[in-house]
Amino acid sequence: MSDPYMPTAPQSSTELLQRCQALAGLTLGQIAATAGVTVPANLQRDKGWVGQLLEHTLGATAGSKAEPDFPTLGIELKTLPIDQSGKPLESTYVCVAPLTGVAGLQWQDSWVCQKLQHVLWLPILAERQIPLAQRMVGTGFLWQPSPTQLQLLQQDWEELMEQITLGGIANIRGAQGKVLQLRPKAANSKALTQAVGASGEPILTLPRGFYLKAGFTAAILQQHFNSV
Repeated sequence: MSDPYMPTAPQSSTELLQRCQALAGLTLGQIAATAGVTVPANLQRDKGWVGQLLEHTLGATAGSKAEPDFPTLGIELKTLPIDQSGKPLESTYVCVAPLTGVAGLQWQDSWVCQKLQHVLWLPILAERQIPLAQRMVGTGFLWQPSPTQLQLLQQDWEELMEQITLGGIANIRGAQGKVLQLRPKAANSKALTQAVGASGEPILTLPRGFYLKAGFTAAILQQHFNSV
């Protein structure tokens, strides 16, 4: 998104939250108009558009690099589509899952662990019947996982990565994991990548991504808004 309204990176988490608070109650159409950006008709071909618009508006600088969206603050931005009652509408994408060369990879060094150390959650009222431009941004808040939440994430990640390492990628289903799941993440069925097969042989498969289950993000929302 290159345009003359390029915001500078926030210098502190306080400044970032203030920018978020200024967006609360605005529609995506209003935010896009201020940024000089055209709203797509729908998200079918522009799945990451909402996140990109808000990253741009808030001054995120990471782009597609393997680092948090606000690198100097160590904060990752996650938009969270919710319904009228405040329930998440879908699971939340975290990052691409590595499928080769993963033997010996530790949780602490994983991209999932790095991305979820400090998250700025930005809820968006995004029920399907609401046109994209009229979807409204809610109140953003900062979150760091509790020891219990970290333990659950680590446990799921380690179990899923063990299956990948042992050639069991084809058997992994979205229902696995208490809070973290592994799902295909590809633009189409031709976008294949290398992985390890059941006998240790190289195979081609769809790329996979790690996602936070909706029940987990619902608990994060509930915990935050009950404590406000």
